[in-house]
Amino acid sequence: MNQLPVQAVLGELHQQLASHPSVVLQAPPGAGKTTLVPLALLDAHWLAGQKIILLEPRRLAARAAAERLAQLLGEPVGQTVGYRIRLESRVSAATRIEVVTEGILQRLLQADPELPGVGLVIFDEFHERSLDADLGLALCLQTQQYLRDEGNPLRLLVMSATLDAAAVSKLLDNAPLVVSEGRQYPVTIQHGAAISPGQSIEPLLEQTILQALASDSGSLLVFLPGAAEIRRLQSRLEDALAGQPHIDIAPLYGDLDFAAQRQAISPAAPGRRKIVLATPIAETSLTIEGVRVVIDSGLCRQPAFDPVSGMTRLHTRRISRAAAEQRAGRAGRTEPGTCYRLWSADQHAQLAAQTPAEILQADLAPLALQLAQWGIDDPTELAWLDVPPGAALQQGRDLLVQLNALERTEGGWKLTAHGAALCGLPMHPRLAHMLLRGQFLGLGRLACRLAAILGERDLLRGVDDADIGRRLAAFDAPRNEPALDRGALQRARKLAEQWQRLISQVAVEQQLDQPDSEHWAGLLLALAYPDRIARRRGEQGSDYRLANGRSAAFAQVDSLQQREWLAIASLGGHASQRNARIFLAAALDPQWIGAYLPALVRTEQTLEWDPRSETLVAEQQRRVGALILSREPLKAIEPEQRNRALCAVVRKQGIQLLPWTPELRQWQARIQLLRELDLQQGSESVWPDLSDQRLLDTLEDWLAPWLDKVNRLAHFGNLDLPAILASLLPWPLPRELDEQAPTHWQVPTGSRIRIDYSETPPVLAVRLQELFGSRTTPRIAQGRVALKLHLLSPARRPVQVTQDLGGFWSGSYDEVKKDMKGRYPKHYWPDDPLQAEPTTRAKPRKG
Repeated sequence: MNQLPVQAVLGELHQQLASHPSVVLQAPPGAGKTTLVPLALLDAHWLAGQKIILLEPRRLAARAAAERLAQLLGEPVGQTVGYRIRLESRVSAATRIEVVTEGILQRLLQADPELPGVGLVIFDEFHERSLDADLGLALCLQTQQYLRDEGNPLRLLVMSATLDAAAVSKLLDNAPLVVSEGRQYPVTIQHGAAISPGQSIEPLLEQTILQALASDSGSLLVFLPGAAEIRRLQSRLEDALAGQPHIDIAPLYGDLDFAAQRQAISPAAPGRRKIVLATPIAETSLTIEGVRVVIDSGLCRQPAFDPVSGMTRLHTRRISRAAAEQRAGRAGRTEPGTCYRLWSADQHAQLAAQTPAEILQADLAPLALQLAQWGIDDPTELAWLDVPPGAALQQGRDLLVQLNALERTEGGWKLTAHGAALCGLPMHPRLAHMLLRGQFLGLGRLACRLAAILGERDLLRGVDDADIGRRLAAFDAPRNEPALDRGALQRARKLAEQWQRLISQVAVEQQLDQPDSEHWAGLLLALAYPDRIARRRGEQGSDYRLANGRSAAFAQVDSLQQREWLAIASLGGHASQRNARIFLAAALDPQWIGAYLPALVRTEQTLEWDPRSETLVAEQQRRVGALILSREPLKAIEPEQRNRALCAVVRKQGIQLLPWTPELRQWQARIQLLRELDLQQGSESVWPDLSDQRLLDTLEDWLAPWLDKVNRLAHFGNLDLPAILASLLPWPLPRELDEQAPTHWQVPTGSRIRIDYSETPPVLAVRLQELFGSRTTPRIAQGRVALKLHLLSPARRPVQVTQDLGGFWSGSYDEVKKDMKGRYPKHYWPDDPLQAEPTTRAKPRKG
């Protein structure tokens, strides 16, 4: 083997691990860390003959790494080097290096937190920040600190090409950082033109691939966001390269069986070239022999969990600069290479530095189950680079409570016996619950098939039919399904058999008729997805309401929309869409919910306002979440409950629903004025708060006792609201109200003018001539408030607004007088208004 860059730091790595419990190794893509580091440390004296566990983020990478390490030792896999992945293990008593996926590490830790016989755990490609890697490191750190003594320490080595090494070092108690400089071979980067959001990438990728085939030698590795884009591009390339049979096109993504994945990563045959079309599965840990050209779309598809809706939606988004660096490094693994990027250099500078950690945007139900199994109630008891978000973690716990896996006790969250059983199955708690409960009901075989279908990509290609029963039927009658993906069916069958073996020890307590019929699929999906039990809105249509209160719809006409009730397994769509899109579902008989999922059903008495009839409707309802299973009318209603419901109607429709009069609104405003004056002076007011908001907040206290005769909306108009509100003003406040905030003011002519309290300060609108001889502005509230005078013309139009009557006479009156004389020459406009007689007539009476 040629000298790999990481070999230059192996000595330093030995020394640091000999004297420190944790070390961080930063080495660029192609440095050889996955291949060389475990073998170099195997015979270290500080390891004392114990095992090394090497974590890889993906099953394909774990197998490939184990095979390569075993090959370097000249041994078959399963001797010194073995691997464990989900439902597959190749280890023996002689195994010293176990390559495992990150979920396997958690199972080992949960089985025995001390990890006996393990001296070193290596976290490879930690920059991917998977949820399992973050949790595995947190658990290992607790094992290292509390469960292993100084004589038998657990050492941790975190390796990556592009991680934030300083942050990881700090997490590991300021662990030393070992840096491997340079890559084995240089990679030339070629940026393309700026790419626009939403621009189709397949034509641009096809053009770039054809260009690279003409100008570069060797095989090509092309990064795309997902399997759908891979299939579309593969079809285009097969047409474009029909005359070049020496070029092989190989897809590479997680749902492919291992034989197809192995074919993709194996070197091209002599005299042939290969184009590998890959998802981000090929970003790390894999060396594809002969690849010296990388073409990067710059896109990835990431799931993002929304704790508000309880749904995980896939988002196609730009990769980070760190991911771009990883992808480019694939071109320099075995010889100098070239990386073509389908975006401009300016756009590259705008990319995020790192890929967001999965823990910040994932469904945390599996994490909540793991924490409960570990005995952790507060996640901050563990050390994290990013603490699990509280809302998503609570959402996960709420789901586990629904699945009877978790319960809340005085001491915190506790795993139930059923929850402990779920931990024994390597799958999402939803599917584990479905398998165990399905086996209990005698539907174990069907449940295993469903779990396999949901764990693989869709068995049907190019079909928009959401009925999962059609996929189940293909298990036994594949020839009847023209759209069947036979490779996916083969993998699903194998997976179903493996699940069947896992649950074979669970006793069958209840045997349902025809247990293998897809007729029961809806019941099994309801077990796994109780929050996604759905009922159609209205008599027909494609919109459904879910038990969690959210909405979902079929994107186009579907056979399932003839069914009123569904259990939905797969939802998606863009986060901006009002309704999630239904991808996979099954018809559900609502009677099954009460019969087989009684814990989901709650019975409650409701008293709700029917806006159509404008009456109160009293019912006893059986509900599953936000959905009503059945309803019966209630004749006897408790008066308190009835009146509370009526108060809720007023609160929802607004205080204006009550029969207010202008006089009553003035009364309310007078009280509020006096109250505000007291509060402004910093003293506690004797005047009650009768604002609209306060009245709404306290309806049950003052309005509810008067609602006995209200049965429909029109009856609110019969309430004696003045008398009801008057009871809120105790004696002697009514008398003080009339004294401090009178309804009228008597002007010099003897007229009693109404004061308008709807404005602040209150308004006295009076004809100017009635105030002749008055020197001061009228004041109320024991002189604390000067009324705002609207001085009116003979036609009762405002000619002046003032709170300073004396200032008006000595100031702007002369201008007003000139104007008024011109308009109303028959009226009396004295030169000295203070000496003039007030009048309600055109001219004052002559004595």
